[in-house]
Amino acid sequence: MGLLRRLNLPLLFILVLAAVCVWAVAQENIRLGDFRREGMRLGLDLRGGSHLVLQADLSQANNPVEALRGAKEVIERRINALGLTEPVIQTQGEDRILVQLPGVGASEARALIGATAQLDFREVPVGGADFVPATALGDDGLPKRLTGEYLKPNSLVSLDTTTNLPVVNFEFNSEGGRLFAQVTGRNLGRPLGIFLDDQLLSAPTVQAQISDRGVITGIDVTGARNLSIQLNAGALPVPVEVIQESEVDAVLGADSIRQSLLAGAVGLAVVFLFMVIYYRVPGLVAGAALLVYTAIALAVFKLIPVTLTLAGIAAFILSIGMAVDANILVFERMKEELRAGRSLGAAMEAGFARAWSSIRDSNVSTLITCAILFWFGSQPAFGTSLVRGFAVTLGLGVLISMFSALTVTRIFLRLTLRTPVSRRPRLFTPM
Repeated sequence: MGLLRRLNLPLLFILVLAAVCVWAVAQENIRLGDFRREGMRLGLDLRGGSHLVLQADLSQANNPVEALRGAKEVIERRINALGLTEPVIQTQGEDRILVQLPGVGASEARALIGATAQLDFREVPVGGADFVPATALGDDGLPKRLTGEYLKPNSLVSLDTTTNLPVVNFEFNSEGGRLFAQVTGRNLGRPLGIFLDDQLLSAPTVQAQISDRGVITGIDVTGARNLSIQLNAGALPVPVEVIQESEVDAVLGADSIRQSLLAGAVGLAVVFLFMVIYYRVPGLVAGAALLVYTAIALAVFKLIPVTLTLAGIAAFILSIGMAVDANILVFERMKEELRAGRSLGAAMEAGFARAWSSIRDSNVSTLITCAILFWFGSQPAFGTSLVRGFAVTLGLGVLISMFSALTVTRIFLRLTLRTPVSRRPRLFTPM
């Protein structure tokens, strides 16, 4: 009874942990105070979305490296304003930027991040017919063009109360307000053109002198939202061009999920069946521990969260095999101890003790490989998020599998020693 009492607490902990993990995986949305998780986070290949490669024109940049980094930061700010989960923005080589956006179509992504977003204001001179750049005296007394560089990052989209159409509200900083007041003051009753990347957005007639605020009209809802994001994120320091574009269908991603889950379920069932047939009672215990491992791993992936891709699912299925491999090492050691004449309990403890060094070394070498793959996938020159995702998923799976194989399986096996099954040692030796 003393051993059973000692087992009660760890066994209860494992059962509660498994139940909590199953609950976490089964919940569509988890909300505990400020902690929120909405479903399993899926990568581009499973959820669908867009893949773009942008090439920056650095020919006029004084510092190409800083210019490319600045363009990447502006693109990141634009994408973050969309509230996307796990976008990928990486520099590649000397002049390229890789962008992967789950859940966003290629055309929408190109419109949002491909535009330089250079905003400027232009006026029609007296007696003239064409727009010319609007200039005024800045705080230093020198003439300056009125451009988007003077805007505060707080533009927003609202509905015009008269037309019920979307408008973009903007606000200048102090110097921009000074320039804007001069420009609107001398253009009363005349149009003031608002241009984005040399394309006319709107040309409202100036009704009164305005110092710091204005609106941009004549844009649809999507265009207004994108423009607001671009104004708040700032203009790209260098022009960029989309040189590669592809779109992943969400339907294809859903099919991939179903097929991957089916493959994982079949693989898990085959491994479970093999372990029970060949290793008998220890195999059944290992199968139960494997179910606990699966629940814990999926819960960890959801709660961290880990972005699951097809490569990540493959890594997870691979880690299931590695979890069983650790159990096999233990059971083979147990078999040797039983043949040497030890009792079942002593053989079990010796099996875990003697197999530990082999399990440790094999898993540490795998973790080192995961670290190398993660580093490789994080490098701008040749990195890929699929390699990094594979490394993260496999590394977490290995760590959890060590807990499953060495702790969960041991507690379950010790529990069997207190049952009538332990009186039949043949049920604990392989076929």
